[in-house]
Amino acid sequence: MLYKKLRSFGYAFTGLKIAWREEFNFRFEAVSAVAALLLSWYFHLSAVGWVVVVMLIGLVLMAEIFNTALEELCDKFQPTHDPHIAKIKDLGAAASFVANIAALIAGCIIFVPRILSMLL
Repeated sequence: MLYKKLRSFGYAFTGLKIAWREEFNFRFEAVSAVAALLLSWYFHLSAVGWVVVVMLIGLVLMAEIFNTALEELCDKFQPTHDPHIAKIKDLGAAASFVANIAALIAGCIIFVPRILSMLL
């Protein structure tokens, strides 16, 4: 039983490796996540600020991974162009985009005032 549970972590890490290796957007978002974590540390965010940053990073990376999985599934069952598959893929991309925009807005609310006060 414990072996099966531990093995499931291996599958998760394999998925992360696939996302990193095959998806530019995932790599860009992961690098952006590191930058957000470094800014959080530099500006000594409160516990609530840290929670917001970490949750949004998780949301963005999760949305990108789900979008990639959905695209892979669509391509497996319909390798040629199909308007319904295109619509499904566009909706998946839109979900990832919405997560990214929400994180960007929250990041601006959290970090821009701190950066401006440092520059002025």
